[in-house]
Amino acid sequence: MGGRAGGAGWCCSRVSGTKIVAEVVALVDYGAGNLHSVANALKAAGADGVTVTSDPMVVRAADRIVLPGVGSFKACAEGLRAISGLEEALSERVRVGGAPFLGICVGMQLLANFGVEHGTTAGLGWICGEVHAIERTDPAIKIPHMGWNDVELTPHSALIEPGEAYFLHSYHFVPDNPQHIAAMTDHGGGLVAAVAKDTIVGVQFHPEKSQGYGLALLAEFLEWRP
Repeated sequence: MGGRAGGAGWCCSRVSGTKIVAEVVALVDYGAGNLHSVANALKAAGADGVTVTSDPMVVRAADRIVLPGVGSFKACAEGLRAISGLEEALSERVRVGGAPFLGICVGMQLLANFGVEHGTTAGLGWICGEVHAIERTDPAIKIPHMGWNDVELTPHSALIEPGEAYFLHSYHFVPDNPQHIAAMTDHGGGLVAAVAKDTIVGVQFHPEKSQGYGLALLAEFLEWRP
């Protein structure tokens, strides 16, 4: 995809001919993400600044959207829906408007139809599938799945490269359609490490904690033209 995007002020920028076109990168604040770390990682990856926002109007105008997520599926889904108009703005900008979208950890899991952590809770339903607890297939397997692990590509990868990333989760996304699985990892069996569909990418691992590997992924996302 070429070099990293640069810019001025609070935007990532791209060059169109001789004109610099500013891009708004919206980092969604719904009370369920480690926003400071993700914002710093995006800046280190090439964005001079990031708009941290819970304003649906800002989301509707964004060129790129990042949805982090820390905690339970239920708490994250409820936090998102507690902000009036935010879910609708996300759907309008991403699913209708085609803005590149990156979901991180529970932000990826929310793409599913539903999750079962602390009861069944509806997700965004952008990628058909379900979020279930990781099964302990071996007493030696520790849950949560925490620490560095390999990311292995599928034929349907988008943005993702093979490497090693940092994971921290007890639940995992099981897409209905295998073509939406972009990468896998192994923790007592295969677990989905990344999903992709249209202009939507989600990663179960934390790019902001995955050092050079994570920064390379974020740099690719900032330049992605799906």
